[in-house]
Amino acid sequence: MSDNTIAVVTGAGSGIGKAIALGLADRGDTVVAADLDLDGAKRTAETRPGRIHAMRVDVADRAQVESLRDEVQATVGTPSILVNAAGWDRTDQFLNATAEFAEKVVAINYLGPVHMCSVFLPGMVGSGTGGRLVNLASDAGRVGSAGETIYAGAKGGVIALTKSLAREMARYAITANCVCPGPTDTPLFQAQPDKLKEALTRAIPFRRLARPEEVAAPVLFFASDAASFITGQVLSVSGGLTMAG
Repeated sequence: MSDNTIAVVTGAGSGIGKAIALGLADRGDTVVAADLDLDGAKRTAETRPGRIHAMRVDVADRAQVESLRDEVQATVGTPSILVNAAGWDRTDQFLNATAEFAEKVVAINYLGPVHMCSVFLPGMVGSGTGGRLVNLASDAGRVGSAGETIYAGAKGGVIALTKSLAREMARYAITANCVCPGPTDTPLFQAQPDKLKEALTRAIPFRRLARPEEVAAPVLFFASDAASFITGQVLSVSGGLTMAG
């Protein structure tokens, strides 16, 4: 990758996505912080003036993703790093899930990365300089999670998507890897019921939640030259909660 590395990070208005955007900027990359919450993305950008650019996108809307690509190209150029960190869920039993809820979960958590990859990878391929794709899935997609069944299915799809893209993109020197967070201290997690939050925290061997920057760290590694010969891998960051093989 070039010295003037450009990265696009979705979900960068808060939580893990924000931590990733800040980490990339701090190492010298030019970063597009893309989020449905433009105000949140702007707050992220304001912490690193001139290094992070805030842009709005609904990753579930293919037309908006295409508009984001055009805005990124016009503003900073062709990215060589794509990080799909946007996600959404609401905890409830599967039997209570409506069709509308299921469609929203799948549209954001699975089709969102599909749209982003479909729209941005051609430019990365065309640049001829290689690149890094990092998808954020979840340990729910590796081992299942009661109360998050549809979300787990969508995130399992992200894991399979990443591995398959790793095979297809290898010829272009574009790596594709996946980071699976466990319970992390983010606004999305804090919106969960208190009893669930307490139970999950007790179940983690470290007896605490992950900090967003602890999840960002392996993303930054996968998005670096140090990971140039690593692709198709899935890494859990869960404090030992899920020790899946």
